[in-house]
Amino acid sequence: MRASSTRIHGSPLLLAVSALFVATLVTSNIIAVKIATVGPLTVPAAIVIFPLAYLFGDVLTEVWGYATARAVIWSGFAANIVAVLFIAAAIGLPAGGGYADQAAYARILGQSPRLVVASLVAYLMGEFLNSFVLARLKLLTGGRFLWTRTIGSTLVGQGVDSFLFITLAFTGVLPWSLMLVIIRDLWAVKVAYEVIATPLTYAIVTFLKRVEGIDTFDRGTDFSPIPGSALRSLVRSVAR
Repeated sequence: MRASSTRIHGSPLLLAVSALFVATLVTSNIIAVKIATVGPLTVPAAIVIFPLAYLFGDVLTEVWGYATARAVIWSGFAANIVAVLFIAAAIGLPAGGGYADQAAYARILGQSPRLVVASLVAYLMGEFLNSFVLARLKLLTGGRFLWTRTIGSTLVGQGVDSFLFITLAFTGVLPWSLMLVIIRDLWAVKVAYEVIATPLTYAIVTFLKRVEGIDTFDRGTDFSPIPGSALRSLVRSVAR
């Protein structure tokens, strides 16, 4: 196996994992507007799928490295924006004469700018922290004890994600007492999800490393969310 790499590998398996990551992310943002009760917990309905995005994010970083995960995270960000824009366009289309559910359609699918911003900010901060913590822990553990990386990165990434989304989206709308309960419950469920899914993560990672023949260690990696090379290219393109 290759010990380290910063090149993005265009293998079918990488594309499949990336597609699953983006699909779970976009779907979770569409269904997150509903606040649900799951047993004694109060959480957004996206809890049924959103933790899978972190599982796939863990797999991307563990197998292909931070640089590849970073590219996929930004792809997910772009996909979210595209989804929001097309949903807004669909809502804006005049309803047909026999269609009586326009108000419900707009109410359910339409997200306020505040919710969109909260979701995107929380996603970027949470995902990049998750990937960064996992990559750094992999170096510290020498690639051993995968469970410490998946659970440790989830504790940090999901904690920040839950706090930012709920506070940015609902401050002034919900009382702080309820928001703190939602943040606590959301974080607890996500971490529990990661713990329960650990055997599945092990199985997926082991399979991918064997088939791909790669096990990336991020030695010398630029951990900036936007790498310096990309920033330089952007500055040069703007300056022209």
